[in-house]
Amino acid sequence: MSQFADNLKKLPGISHLAAINLLDAEGNVVAVIENKAGSQGSLAVYNHLAQTYGAITPDAARKGLEIYAEHTEDARQHPGKHPNIDRLIVVAEEKKTLRVKHVFAV
Repeated sequence: MSQFADNLKKLPGISHLAAINLLDAEGNVVAVIENKAGSQGSLAVYNHLAQTYGAITPDAARKGLEIYAEHTEDARQHPGKHPNIDRLIVVAEEKKTLRVKHVFAV
């Protein structure tokens, strides 16, 4: 099993979420991470970061890159392959902050 898979097991569950909206400083939605196959790992990571840091801050982004483990290096080598990781790299390097709006499942 990968380090990322092991890390995911330690994060809070996401069954209560339909998605997470990421908002820039002006309140515009810049990304949506849905609770669907292929993005549930990222939803869990971003949810954990939002719960821990209150937003996706540079510190939160650095922690997220640690959680993504082996996928972070792959994202650095192949920009665009992992957009949710690419976003964390930008937040960490450019010292930006994204607000998080949870969309709860009904």
